[in-house]
Amino acid sequence: MTLSVTPASAPETATPASDISDPVLRSATPADILSIAFLVRQLAIYEELEDQMTGTPEDLRNHLFGDRPYIEAILAEWEGKVVGMGLFFHSYSTFLMKPGLHLEDLFVMPEYRGRGIGKAILKHLAALAVERGCGRFEWSVLDWNTSAIEFYQSQGATVLDDWRICRVTDGALTQMARTP
Repeated sequence: MTLSVTPASAPETATPASDISDPVLRSATPADILSIAFLVRQLAIYEELEDQMTGTPEDLRNHLFGDRPYIEAILAEWEGKVVGMGLFFHSYSTFLMKPGLHLEDLFVMPEYRGRGIGKAILKHLAALAVERGCGRFEWSVLDWNTSAIEFYQSQGATVLDDWRICRVTDGALTQMARTP
C-alpha cells in the first residue's frame, strides 16, 4: 500500500513560526496518522528496512491515541506541510532513579534537511525531557549513518561505544516467553 502525505491543519495550540521559513512543531493528532505512517515508510526506505515494516496506520493510531498510549509524536510542518517527526516514549533509569525520554525515530524528508527542522525537534524534546524531570534523553543511530552521527554530536550528544542493543522479535520472542 502506498501512503501519501495528507497533513492535517495545525491545531490552534501550534506555536506559530517566527518566520515563514521556520518549522512549526506540534503534537500529533489522530488526523495525522496517514502523514506519520508515510514518514515512517520513508524512514524505512532510507534505512533500507522497508521489508521489516509490518504495522498498519491503525496500529499506529492505537499506539498513539488508544486506551493505553505507548508512544507520543511531535510533528514538524514547513509552510503548512508535515515534513518531519519525532516519535518518542518514556524509559526509566534505575541508577538515576528518574524517568528518561527515548527518541525512537527522528525523520525529516530529505528535501527539507539542512533547514533546522531536526535540530528544532531535538531541542523541543530536550526541553520536554527537562520539563518532565527526566534524567536522560537518549536514542539510537545506525553505525553507518555518519551524517546523522555527526549531526547528533554537533548538538551535544555522546555516541556510546560500549553499549549494544539486544533485541528479541517474532518467533524468538514467542519462544522466550514460553520457555520454562
